[in-house]
Amino acid sequence: MASKPSPHVQNDTAKREGFLVEGAVQGVGFRPFVYRLSQELNLTGFVQNTPKGVTIEIEGVPSALESFKEALMKCGPPQARIMRIRSAPIAAMGCHEFVICSSGDEEEHSAIIVPDLGVCDDCRSEMFDRSDRRYRYPFTNCTNCGPRYSIIKELPYDRVNTTMADFVMCDTCRAEYEDPNDRRYHAQPVACPNCGPQLELRNVKGDGFAKGDHALREAAQAVREGKILAVKGLGGFHLVCAAHKKHAVAELRRRKQRPAKPFALMYPSMRDVERDCTVTRAEKDLLVSSAMPIVLLRKNKASAVVSEVAPDNPYLGVMLPYTPLHDLLLAELDFPIVATSGNRANEPICIDEDEVTGTLEGIADLFLVHNRRILNRCDDSIARVGAGGETTLLRRARGHAPMPIILEAQLPAPTLATGGHLKNTVALGLGDRVFLSPHIGDLGTLGGWNAHQHAIDFFCRLYKVNPEAIVHDLHPDYHSTRLAQMSGSRTHSVQHHHAHALSCMAENQLQPPCLAVTWDGAGYGGDGTLWGGEFLKIEAAGFSRAAHFLQFPLPGGDAAALDPKRAALGMLYALEGEDAFKRDIGLGREDTDLIGSALKKAINCPLTSSVGRLFDAVSFLTGSCLHNTFEGQAAMTLEFIADPRVTDAYSFDIAEGVIDWRPMLRAILDECERGVSPSVISARFHRTLAQIILEAAQRSCEDIVLLTGGCFQNALLLELALNALKQAGFKPHTHRLVPANDGGLALGQIMAMTQETS
Repeated sequence: MASKPSPHVQNDTAKREGFLVEGAVQGVGFRPFVYRLSQELNLTGFVQNTPKGVTIEIEGVPSALESFKEALMKCGPPQARIMRIRSAPIAAMGCHEFVICSSGDEEEHSAIIVPDLGVCDDCRSEMFDRSDRRYRYPFTNCTNCGPRYSIIKELPYDRVNTTMADFVMCDTCRAEYEDPNDRRYHAQPVACPNCGPQLELRNVKGDGFAKGDHALREAAQAVREGKILAVKGLGGFHLVCAAHKKHAVAELRRRKQRPAKPFALMYPSMRDVERDCTVTRAEKDLLVSSAMPIVLLRKNKASAVVSEVAPDNPYLGVMLPYTPLHDLLLAELDFPIVATSGNRANEPICIDEDEVTGTLEGIADLFLVHNRRILNRCDDSIARVGAGGETTLLRRARGHAPMPIILEAQLPAPTLATGGHLKNTVALGLGDRVFLSPHIGDLGTLGGWNAHQHAIDFFCRLYKVNPEAIVHDLHPDYHSTRLAQMSGSRTHSVQHHHAHALSCMAENQLQPPCLAVTWDGAGYGGDGTLWGGEFLKIEAAGFSRAAHFLQFPLPGGDAAALDPKRAALGMLYALEGEDAFKRDIGLGREDTDLIGSALKKAINCPLTSSVGRLFDAVSFLTGSCLHNTFEGQAAMTLEFIADPRVTDAYSFDIAEGVIDWRPMLRAILDECERGVSPSVISARFHRTLAQIILEAAQRSCEDIVLLTGGCFQNALLLELALNALKQAGFKPHTHRLVPANDGGLALGQIMAMTQETS
């Protein structure tokens, strides 16, 4: 790499201009793009990666400079995401050449790491070309694809700062890497079969017995035979089995102790996806985008995928092969596979090939590993396309994180947010940017705590900051709260639903006042009760509780999230008192007596306004879902059975800011006794909730309405609410860039700090 060009005799007609290009501009071929553009326009100067972005100084005649500036914004590399370009005229130097300089290493770091990207068409073609030197090489990549976030140690994004420093490039790879006209110019993970990472197939004891392409073919044969394979991918391991073999899928469920939660699928090609699923144009574009997320698609009746993949679910979570390794494996198999996260229940995804045999002991039969180290775990993103064609992220991870959210206001100081307890992410706020970690998961295990701490340490080390403030949830018993309070830094608590609202405002760049409809399972309200059915008026100085659902006792507290009968009996008790225990709702006498005693004595029965638990109760009372084997199962079941032909709703009352659900519950109980179909009840229930949102919005007198919280992952509820609000002239907003669930809390927690200082 060259040093900056020396000044020469100044040309009187030449002008010089300096640029700082901010955004995802490192590791995507931006410097060679600038180099080639300078050659075309006969310009001189230099381009350099710095911890803030890409710095350019360019010199030449004014007309060429204008053409350069226009092309800089419009014609960049396909994976570049320019957020801002700062420019200023500087004195001409009279340079003779344009050079690409070595990366700068200033103290202040704010450059954006490009997320891990799916394999590009050029690399895929080379990998399947018998005449190419990378034929069947499972770690083929270029500047347009491959690992980024998962392998980086520190900024700037240079090979020495990644785990690819473990591999010395051969002469041929080095020539590609150093040629500005090659698409592998400074592709930091560049490698080939002679100098790069290698595959190995291991048994349950961790002993390797096959290497390279032989390992891949043996692994494919094991999957054909119905075995369960652990595969090391970009950001962690997948557990893989044949999706058309009932016994293999059932065995994976048994071993992973995952009775009903849907498994993700990976298909060999789009043609295979379209055979099994209904795919819209927007869904197809999402599947083949550089992020290549899991996309929820409606399953066709003729699908060969066994029902055990997604029990009682009309959707399949589908992705295409996003690494060369996955491509080669799926080409060998030529049928879809289950590709679920390689972890135990509630643990983070496994990333270490030397630990995986112990971590996944008793689950996987074989382990297909490689020796490219993963530093930063990154699970698969999950997305859905709504009725209007908008993409919603249900889990933000590979392909999206850690891209920042840009704020309109500047943060007063570096700020860390520790997120919530479930679906955890962390965030670091610097200036006008909030960097969100990929999905970490639940913090109820030691593995979850360690992953949470690693994500925090990585962000602070990467951007060389010691946060001056740490923001956390109001709940005193969350691990994320305790971690913040033990840090020794200045801490701030943010109410759970306020953080949801601020998260939605941040990504939509909205200003108060507005009404936030924040519905979820539960969040600590600060008044000793569990909130979850809230209408918050968001103002510049904070929020007020404009309305909420009538509270009811929740026997068992958090335990009710996996036991819908608790919410059902708690609501019935609020409706009928002890007469509720005489109702036959499918509970045995032992359960009724045990829960009933807790309710009568108010033992561990916190009051809640939770709409999430309301979904659970209705699902249980209609017989739709009697047991939650994963959070949200009862609500999902109710959503999926709703009859689209039903257009009427139940009655409800709103008085003095309290939404009284009791008229609705009485009607549901009556219809259950009369044998009305659960699908009809579900449809009316969803429409009632949308009408509640509309009436509460009309009473609030706010034009801007936010729909946020985990309940709005329900596509039917979201569509009904958006349509009702739009037809009435409101301006509704929901989430696109971060999840509506607790995965977006950290962003909202950071935003609370801008409110404090505004």
